[in-house]
Amino acid sequence: MTKADLNRRLPLNPRVFAILAALLEEPAHGYRIKQTVEERSGGAVTLDPGSLYRTIAKLLQDGLLEEVPAPQGEESVDTRRRYYGITSFGRALAAAEASRLRHLLDRPELRAGFAGGEGTD
Repeated sequence: MTKADLNRRLPLNPRVFAILAALLEEPAHGYRIKQTVEERSGGAVTLDPGSLYRTIAKLLQDGLLEEVPAPQGEESVDTRRRYYGITSFGRALAAAEASRLRHLLDRPELRAGFAGGEGTD
């Protein structure tokens, strides 16, 4: 996959980016993904069960996530629990989105515009 191929898929939906970012360190089950996303975003990104699992299904279909065995020590008595890991394609796409956002925020004219802090309406 080339950089141009990745860039054609950008920008990512914020929920998609948050889910991919939540899985960068280790696989997790759905509820853990939800908790991680909400914690890391300070509550700015929320995932109700319906949208979470629809998004996960789409990410699985697109090859960005894959179902994986439970991590060592997290085997569950609940056989319905599914664990998800990010694929190399998902990792590359998340990295491309992070780079895009960094580049956007590093622009001097934007930094000056954001210097005031909180938005004023």
